[in-house]
Amino acid sequence: MKIALTGGIACGKSLLARYLSQMGICIIDADDVVHEMEAPGGEAVDPIVARFGESVRDAAGGIDRRALAKLVFQDLGADARRDLESILFPLVRKRIDEFFAKAESDKRQVTSGNLPSSGFPPSPRLRRGNQKPETRNKKPCPTKIAIIPLLFESHWDADYDIIVTLVSEREAQIRRMAETRGQSREEAEARIDAQMSVAEKAARAHYVIRNDSTPDALRSEAERLVEWLESKTRG
Repeated sequence: MKIALTGGIACGKSLLARYLSQMGICIIDADDVVHEMEAPGGEAVDPIVARFGESVRDAAGGIDRRALAKLVFQDLGADARRDLESILFPLVRKRIDEFFAKAESDKRQVTSGNLPSSGFPPSPRLRRGNQKPETRNKKPCPTKIAIIPLLFESHWDADYDIIVTLVSEREAQIRRMAETRGQSREEAEARIDAQMSVAEKAARAHYVIRNDSTPDALRSEAERLVEWLESKTRG
């Protein structure tokens, strides 16, 4: 069974992924794949620079994500965004397909904050704070989830048996983007408006989680989601 988690930007997908990982779910995050591919030596660096120019290359040789985002979401418009997606989407989809193709019998070590058996390093966003990793050694991983923020926009939704959508109020999204990414209201609104509305994503999902409260409330939602998914896989 293929499961995808999507939702609006800054709705809390990274925090939810941390909780799900701690509960033994194997996670691959499309954003982490993109980060890897835009890092120095990443396979997306040269195509992006060829399209958008040397101004988007950082001092280390990777992509300056802030500079690229300004071009794509503010300066150049929708055509530039589609060009970027045409570079990134095939690479990300291939990596996610490989993640799901691994044999279910493969034994994994599921560590909080890691991307189990995906071959990726732990995401920095999943290693914030002083939380100690929770390790379950050599247990099978019957449930895998791909976190794909642009699942519907990329038209990949037909690939998945279950789609979970995480939603938040618009003002909460804008506040989180200011607090965690240092983005202005103008930048935040441009990013939000470039995506499908959370209401439409929720309407197209099999399961919806609202994240407008506390981290503890989101953890409780993660527990309910895991129980629901287990009932589906048993059924």
